[in-house]
Amino acid sequence: MIGSRIVALGHYQPAKVLTNEDLAALVDTSDEWIRSRVGIRTRHVAADDEPVDELAAHAAAKALASAGLVADDIDLVLVATSTAVNRSPNMAARVAARLGMGSPAVMDLNVVCAGFTHALATADHALRAGAARRALVIGADKMAEVTDWSDRTTCVLVGDGAGAAVVEATGDGEEPGIGPVLWGSVPEMGHAVRIEGTPPRFAQEGQSVYRWATTQLPPIARKVCERAGVTPEELAAVVLHQANLRIIEPVAQKIGAVNAVIARDVVESGNTSAASIPLALSKLVERGEIESGDPVLLFGFGGNLSYAGQVVRCP
Repeated sequence: MIGSRIVALGHYQPAKVLTNEDLAALVDTSDEWIRSRVGIRTRHVAADDEPVDELAAHAAAKALASAGLVADDIDLVLVATSTAVNRSPNMAARVAARLGMGSPAVMDLNVVCAGFTHALATADHALRAGAARRALVIGADKMAEVTDWSDRTTCVLVGDGAGAAVVEATGDGEEPGIGPVLWGSVPEMGHAVRIEGTPPRFAQEGQSVYRWATTQLPPIARKVCERAGVTPEELAAVVLHQANLRIIEPVAQKIGAVNAVIARDVVESGNTSAASIPLALSKLVERGEIESGDPVLLFGFGGNLSYAGQVVRCP
């Protein structure tokens, strides 16, 4: 086994939609204020009785169906999340149980907004090493549960959802579809994005995150392309963590992906943390905006001031 590739995607969002006008009834804000600062129009919010693993399982089931596989075809489940309420069973085990899987390895990864790209790299490494044959890689978060809805600086940002990818090993003679990961963090600035306290609450130092993302991340993203042997001009799409439109657009421009579709799902979905990249990618594929085999840059960043990116081939 010499590599791995994404063979199918799926996504899920709760039915309830919260508009900017709805938020204006809760806090001192307005549609114009929110759009001008973060570019968000709507976000989906899960019900109290709709836990993270349920969101994840819906997205995973859709990905499996798209791949033409059943639950027992999977031998590794990785769930990237930072909003799991209970410590054990972990989210991956709960998803496996919901889907009726046999005996997969089950692991959660908490790298917040960069969680999915970390989890995708971890699955790629496991498949390359022969430790698994097929993996479900899921990003799922219920940010509404860790948000102070009286704080207008954070409540306007967040949404809930999940996205999933089925990843399988490639053999001799097959071209790998997941490129080398480039990952890292800025530990001394980890306090800039936090989910802390009892009950846990999301908080961030918005200006610090904005300056870091728009100045430090573009050259790192270009190095991701170099590792994959792809120039930014060759990219068909760029899917950055959907944090804020004012971050996504300048970062994408500085990367130099002049011919790429730029994912802007944040406008409809808000910041869904670990779910944002697979959610946005799955929608691009579903709408036919990118084609099978196209090179796509995935780049997660945020909590812990962590980052991880890789170039993948569209399933």
